[in-house]
Amino acid sequence: MSNGQENLNTPLVELRDLTIRFGAQTVLSEINLDVKKGETIAIIGESGCGKTVLMKTIIRLIRPTKGDVFFDGKNLGKTNEKELTTQRMRFGFVFQAAALFDSMTVFQNIAFPIRQHNVRDQSEIQHIVKKRLAEVGLPESILEKKPAELSGGMRKRVGLARALAMEPEVILYDEPTTGLDPIMSDVINALIMRTRSHYPVTSIVVTHDMRTARKVADRIVMLYPFPRLKSGESQILFDGPPNSIDQTNDERVTQFIRGEAGSRLKEMAIDD
Repeated sequence: MSNGQENLNTPLVELRDLTIRFGAQTVLSEINLDVKKGETIAIIGESGCGKTVLMKTIIRLIRPTKGDVFFDGKNLGKTNEKELTTQRMRFGFVFQAAALFDSMTVFQNIAFPIRQHNVRDQSEIQHIVKKRLAEVGLPESILEKKPAELSGGMRKRVGLARALAMEPEVILYDEPTTGLDPIMSDVINALIMRTRSHYPVTSIVVTHDMRTARKVADRIVMLYPFPRLKSGESQILFDGPPNSIDQTNDERVTQFIRGEAGSRLKEMAIDD
């Protein structure tokens, strides 16, 4: 029988030799990555390195060209559609632009996954929606508003409320602070941390924002675009706690976290 510590250390998400190609283009190559239950990891890297593709592959929206994705010990590549649907219900997804349904009210947007997957009466749905809305710091007065009537930050928070509606075990965040001012970005960061403290949730955060990565993550993983790697080089340039990323000797990691173009200017043939 496994003890509690062993269960805690067992990966909830496992990627094994994961490779994704679109035609002749390789986006991800031989990725091996474990995410433990309750852990928050930030996946960073410049545009085109495969961050969002990796996240979509975790929930089987994209099928691997090669390799396997395991969730809670099950190989998702060997599950039928019914089982895959059941497993996806254990995930919440916060999209980059919130991806709310424009024709629906805030209430209808948050209630959507509950109505799709649960047999709940209207009073139960109302209670859940109002509770989730309060958890992201929004008033009930916006429940009948449409997404177009909300600010960008409010839409992001409604998107988080919708992701929490089913009390998922894993939340996937795709660029949660993109397009927001520094104050609202920090509000979103605080909500990510608050969600983790209130729920036994595992979080995977795809982001360009180093402030977000440093603040919310237990662990940072940096990917590098496959076409620019040397032969045989791992696409994962860094995998470790936030407080150790500044000590890396890899110039590519240093340039990214400092926001410096460095050698990329030479690659692009841009003169000083």
